[in-house]
Amino acid sequence: MKLKYHNKEIEIKECKCFFQRFRGFMFCRDIRYGLLFRHCNSIHTFFMKEHIDVIFCNEENVVLYYYKDLGPNHVILPRKGATRVYEVPAHYFDIQPFCQLVEE
Repeated sequence: MKLKYHNKEIEIKECKCFFQRFRGFMFCRDIRYGLLFRHCNSIHTFFMKEHIDVIFCNEENVVLYYYKDLGPNHVILPRKGATRVYEVPAHYFDIQPFCQLVEE
């Protein structure tokens, strides 16, 4: 699956099982793809080696919250209205709030 915004796109891997969701990008270096967490409205960045951008969306993939360049050891508490979270390499997209992302 790919995530598109304006003229950029990135490969997305969906985290479906408990272990995938728990691990996310922990201990990963040189991140070149994104992760999707469905039915999710909060995250943590414990044990991460790289900075990431975190995008909280609703069911229609409208961006509700966008965190740029989030480093290790942060907790984002549950966000109202968010039902999915994308984690992508830091500075990959320059997203505006309330825009709509496209999954293919």
